[in-house]
Formats: sequence, C-alpha cells, structure tokens
Amino acid sequence: MEFTLWDVLTDLGLLSLLLLVGMVLRARVIFLQRSFMPASIIAGILGLILGPNGFQIIPFSDFIGTYPSVLIAIVFASIPLSSEKFDWRKVMDKVGGFWSYSQIIMLLMWGLGLMFALIFLVPTFHVHDGFGLLLAAGFVGGHGTAAALGDAFQQQGWEEATSLAMTSATIGAIVAIGVGLLLIRSAANKGEANYISRFEELPTEYRTGLLPKEKRTSMGNDTVSSISIDPLVFHLALVLLVATGGYFLSQFGERLFPQLTIPAFSLAFLVGLFLNIMIQKAEVDHYIDKNVVSKVSGSATDILVAFGIASINLTVVAENIVPFSILIIFGILFSYFFYKVVSKNYFQENWFEKGIFTWGWITGAVAMAIALLRIVDPRMESKTLDEYGLAYIPIAPVEIMLITFSPMFILHGRPWLFVTITVGLSILIILFSIRRGWIMIGERENG
Repeated sequence: MEFTLWDVLTDLGLLSLLLLVGMVLRARVIFLQRSFMPASIIAGILGLILGPNGFQIIPFSDFIGTYPSVLIAIVFASIPLSSEKFDWRKVMDKVGGFWSYSQIIMLLMWGLGLMFALIFLVPTFHVHDGFGLLLAAGFVGGHGTAAALGDAFQQQGWEEATSLAMTSATIGAIVAIGVGLLLIRSAANKGEANYISRFEELPTEYRTGLLPKEKRTSMGNDTVSSISIDPLVFHLALVLLVATGGYFLSQFGERLFPQLTIPAFSLAFLVGLFLNIMIQKAEVDHYIDKNVVSKVSGSATDILVAFGIASINLTVVAENIVPFSILIIFGILFSYFFYKVVSKNYFQENWFEKGIFTWGWITGAVAMAIALLRIVDPRMESKTLDEYGLAYIPIAPVEIMLITFSPMFILHGRPWLFVTITVGLSILIILFSIRRGWIMIGERENG
C-alpha cells in the first residue's frame, strides 16, 4: 500500500478528533475525572476500539504503529534542551535519599523483571528471552519507553514487542490510579497520611483538566522576533534538527556495524546534549525557552501515547495473555512491596507521601504519580515533587542507558549479564546509601 503525506495528515486529524473527545469526556464524566485518566490515554483506547484493530470504524492508515518510534526520538531530543544545569553535589546533598530509593527500584524492576521471566516464563511458555523487560518498559517507563523498547526489538525481528509493551504501559497507568486510590484510603483510615484531602476538595482544574481564567499561565516567552522566524517554529526546528541528527547517526552506525543497532532516540539525546553544551559555551542559551521546548516534548508524548495504544495488536496480546498476566502480577506485587515495606524504612519524614508518589510513577507514569500526590498533599507541603524533580536529574541518564542497551544484551544472548549488572548496581547503591545515612531503619517521624 502506497503511503503519502496525506495519510499522515488524515491520521493526525483523526487522532486530533479523538484527543478532543477524550478531553471533553475527562471534563464532563465524573468516573473519568476520578480515574485521573489523561485525554491521550482515553483517545488511545477509543482508537483501539474503533480503529483497525477494533471495529474498524475509524479509517486510520496501516502505518499508525510506526509513529511512536518517530515521536519518541522527538521526546528524547527535547530532554537536554529543556534541562537545567546539573550540579551533582548539590543534588546529592539535598535529595540523596530520594534519588537512591528511586534509582534502586528502577534498576530492580528492569533486572528482577527479566530474571523472573527467564526463570519461570521463558522455559514454561517459550516466550522471547526479552519478555521480562516488558514489565519495566510499561510500568516504570510508560508509553514512551514502551515505544522505544518495542521499536528496538521490532527491528531485530520480535514483531510482537511493541503491542505487548504498549499494553503493559496502559495496564500500568490503570493500576497506578486504581490501586493507588485504594492505598490512599487505607492509609487515611490508619492515620498514616499527613495532608489528605477528598476528591471533591481538589482544585476544579485538577478534576476536569480545564484551567479557569485566573489560573492560566503563559506557555513560554518569545525569544526571537517573528519578523525573522516564528518563536514556536524556531524551537520546533531545534528539536527536529536534534531528532533527525539522532536518526542519521543511527543509520550511519548500522552501515558501519550491521550487527549493532543503536536506537535513534538515544542518539538524539546525545546530539541534544552536545548541542546544549555548544549553545551554553556560545552564551546564547537564553534564546531557548525551556518551557516551549517542554511543550513540544509534551505534545509529542500525548500523540505518541494515543497512537501507541490505538495500534496495539489485540491478537498478539491474547496469544500471550497467560505469561503476560503473570508478569504484570509480579510487577504489581514488587511495586507494592516497595511502597508498603521499603518506603517506611527509607524515609524518616513523609514516608507515605513519597511512597504513594513513587507507587504512581513506578507503575504508571509521572502524571499518575502527581495525580495521587495531589490527593494526599494538595498544597504540596511535603515537598515530594520538588525533591523528585531534583532526584530525577541523575536518574535520567541511567534510564536512557537501560532503554538503549537492554535489548542489545538480549539480542546478543547475554540476558543474565544484564540481570547481574542491574542487581549489582542496586546493591552498590544500597551500601552507599547506608554509608551516607540515607536509609533510616528504626523510629520514624511521619509529619
């Protein structure tokens, strides 16, 4: 089937319709408000039901499954251009405990998820050796990581990877909120929450997704004159240049080393880092508005999520339903253990708020985590989100390396080496945290 630019336009137009419908449903339907489901996920589910993999009512093209692998390169290209200057010592002194807790749970979900599958699922159900990575890709990674990992495996012949990873991410988002609300209710009844509020007390914009006039803010500042170039086009050009550079580098690397595939998104991140360093050295970084770049990244993420869910192959999911369900249950139990047991002993102060926030992002995404945090800490008095923002700075490069290199370990027959590295690093971080006094076992102050 011939693919033209008009197919791109119609696919985006149809998806835009679903996104607007999703936004209206979120604003009007109480059930969806209580679920905190983003419009992008609602749109994706509608696209899955009504699109080519469902009732075939919406005439998407046959290529909607390829969009996420392109959009993820745009998302990763935006990260360096929207990041603040990093001071390792400052971050570690301020949020070392939150960093180590988050880093450990991320590494273990990647490593133990793969180990669990290699021991129980691969020999029993004869699934792909990389099957266990679907857990971390969907849960701790979200739809963006699911697109990246699925694309990496798909290029090497595992065609089902993308659909399974996207399903994992969608289930993770639902679990994050569904189980998270139950955990909040239980903690409130036990008096473990410090700043709890009811759903009805949340700000209107948080329930409906619509901002009232008095709470609206600017998307960014004009840093160049529209007489020369439109400010949005300027920022979009920078991001697309970086993403394209990552793609060309990926293609060049494949020609040099046919057996080694480095995803375009990870190389786009490196190109973005290089460009950001050059811009700072030239002292022209003040012409880049980080808020605008973040909006470009956020827009690409919303479209990625919707297309990713809409392109899920339900037949593939049905064929793997038993091992896939077992893997998901393992992930839920793993995340619950960290919330219920580890967070209590890790944080001296506000363990519940930090624990429920981490539950949200380790099973769903940061958006789900923020939704749960706004319920338990509506005025953000625990400073959990501030601490996470700082802690994630050193976590981001590790996450990108995990996403980039984990498929390579599998495809080159070294899955157990990947398990050893991730678990080993987790142990080293635990020992380092004990030495620094970040792990607090014993009496705890919860307020």
